Amino acid sequence: MLTIHPKITEVLTHTFKVPAAEIRPDSTMDSLEMDSLAVAEFAVLIRETVGGGDFDRLPKDATLADITRIIDATVDGGAQAGGEAPMSNAR
Repeated sequence: MLTIHPKITEVLTHTFKVPAAEIRPDSTMDSLEMDSLAVAEFAVLIRETVGGGDFDRLPKDATLADITRIIDATVDGGAQAGGEAPMSNAR
């Protein structure tokens, strides 16, 4: 399985200047104060990192753990084999 979480952390800290202490599995884009433009840019950077995938519609209320599962499932082909990754409604 692809380990994308370290890359997510790197992008958030270096590109978006999110303090590393705020990057937790239960953090959402909203809680990290990422507006819709920042979320779209984040999706592009992640797509470039993993070499493909459709991450343009990452839900703002998804946790980083949810986003990691979505990316891993898409890159590993899990979305085709097992459906979409479950989403959390937690904020």
